[in-house]
Amino acid sequence: MVLKYINMKIQYQNTHITVFESALFRTTTSLIVTDDLVLLVDPNWLPIEIEFIQKAVSKVKGNKPLYLLFTHSDYDHIIGYEAFPNATVIASEAFVNNPNKATILQQIRDFDDEYYIKRPYLTTYPQVDTVIREDGQELKIGKTIFHFYLAPGHNIDGIFTILPQQGLWIAGDYLSNIEFPYIYHSSVEYEQTLDKIGVIFDKYNIEVMVTGHGDVALTEGEVQARAKTSLTYIQELRQNIREGKSFDFERLMQHYAFPKIMKKFHDANVELIRKEALNSK
Repeated sequence: MVLKYINMKIQYQNTHITVFESALFRTTTSLIVTDDLVLLVDPNWLPIEIEFIQKAVSKVKGNKPLYLLFTHSDYDHIIGYEAFPNATVIASEAFVNNPNKATILQQIRDFDDEYYIKRPYLTTYPQVDTVIREDGQELKIGKTIFHFYLAPGHNIDGIFTILPQQGLWIAGDYLSNIEFPYIYHSSVEYEQTLDKIGVIFDKYNIEVMVTGHGDVALTEGEVQARAKTSLTYIQELRQNIREGKSFDFERLMQHYAFPKIMKKFHDANVELIRKEALNSK
């Protein structure tokens, strides 16, 4: 007898939503089921994990259409795209027009090469069917409603997705409880994206907020606390750079694990904000 063990952590689950958690970077994949559709968000990472997600999708799909939502184009979030070839894809206009597609695909190939990983599907950049262009854009599929908000800053092409009927907010790589802001595009736009949190809570009854890495948040207070932590980090780092002071990284790491790798992301933030300061003069 050949025994095949396939398992993946389910971090959170309610009537409509299942949040899977990868063993790598605690990256989340969300599976949402409504009367009209099945929505899968950022399927990742390892082939055995994606196979587990495929089986979960098969169990709930029935005759419903499958939609794939990509919160942004970082390679770890698009890595499972081709494992769901018949899905309708939703992403931002900036995602469609991303000039770094070849680099992103090479990051996937480099990762797989480094760890001897072979995938039973191709590595390609997602072809988008439904393009999100503006804040407040609405999409209706049957009786299921989506509202979208552009969320640049972490990278150039992020989006927030709200499913009002399910009380669900899919935030991508913002509002993590295990990472300080990783800023690849713009610290100013990152702050502007966080400013949309108040708008979202004023307009919607959010019961579950899913971040791209780490734990879901189940209260407004928790989301706002994470937002405050993110803003404080960006503003203190910018002020330190402006005043020529060293940032107290050891104090920062009292709140986070994995200091070796996080130092690399912090150092990259320092360089980005330093360049922003020079360009603003």
